[in-house]
This record gives sequence, C-alpha cells and structure tokens, in this order.
Amino acid sequence: MKIKLVRSTIGRPGDQIATVKALGLKKIGDEREVPNTDAVKGMVNKVKFLLEVQE
Repeated sequence: MKIKLVRSTIGRPGDQIATVKALGLKKIGDEREVPNTDAVKGMVNKVKFLLEVQE
C-alpha cells in the first residue's frame, strides 16, 4: 500500500501528528510504501483526511 501526505499536520491534535510520524511521513508530499496489515490500516484510517492512499 502506498501513502502520501497531502495536508499539513499543523493545528492537529497530538495523537494525529504522532500517527503521521509513526507512518514515516514528515513533510507534505512525502510518500511511503507500507505493508497492508490491520495495524497500518487502522493508523491510515485515523488520519485518512491528511493522506492519499493507493492500494
């Protein structure tokens, strides 16, 4: 699964910022290939409005 950060984390709650960091994303435009596991799906679902996801 490929994820890309498309919106800023500025002004977001701390748990959402931590989730984005745990996914390995730092700046807008960062892309990452992540495994398609239940844990990662839950993290992506929590911040899906900040991400662009390709399966």
